[in-house]
Amino acid sequence: MKFRSVFDIIGPVMIGPSSSHTAGAARIGKMARQLFGRQPKWAKVYLYGSFAKTYQGHGTDVAIIGGLLDYDTFDDRIKDAFHFAKEAGMEVEFIEEEGSSDHPNTARIKIGDDEGDFELVGISIGGGKAEITELNGFELRLSGGSPAILVMHNDRYGAIASVTKVLAEKEINVGHMEVVRKEQGKDAMMVIETDQVIPDEVMQRLSTCDHILQVVTIAE
Repeated sequence: MKFRSVFDIIGPVMIGPSSSHTAGAARIGKMARQLFGRQPKWAKVYLYGSFAKTYQGHGTDVAIIGGLLDYDTFDDRIKDAFHFAKEAGMEVEFIEEEGSSDHPNTARIKIGDDEGDFELVGISIGGGKAEITELNGFELRLSGGSPAILVMHNDRYGAIASVTKVLAEKEINVGHMEVVRKEQGKDAMMVIETDQVIPDEVMQRLSTCDHILQVVTIAE
């Protein structure tokens, strides 16, 4: 495995005792917040493997809540995340799952408010890094290490081309891209990691492309 810097090994500046159980967990929570697009009113967090066994002692619970409140891994407020969540009117429930998972540091997070809800699965892979492996039932790989956009669309001819055409016109380079679908001809999802943050004007234009249902972005 190759690392881009020493921080890929020792982890980021952070609050808490563990890069995997604290910083990685905070990243999972923050990616969930960014993908949802706003602060949720409620969250149910299902913990698996070592997350379930050590989440209180290693601060996984406060880290995930801090991420949902849009705090960075080094934010002092993470230590009092339960308090700040209560102040913000966000109810959070943690459930320890006994079943196994593909990765020992796994969290399934369901969040929502009066306008809607969604569900994702995140894993903490070490060094403060995290990946999203499932979103609303779609299996994917989203590292959070680069700016990214997720495009929900109808599984129709031309949908992918319409999106990549806009990115090419705006000179936005794609570092990684995958397309997932549950069933042929139904809903599908594009996961596109880019070399730069996507401007709001580009996001707006992408949302008007043929067969596109929703576009959301996540910053690095």
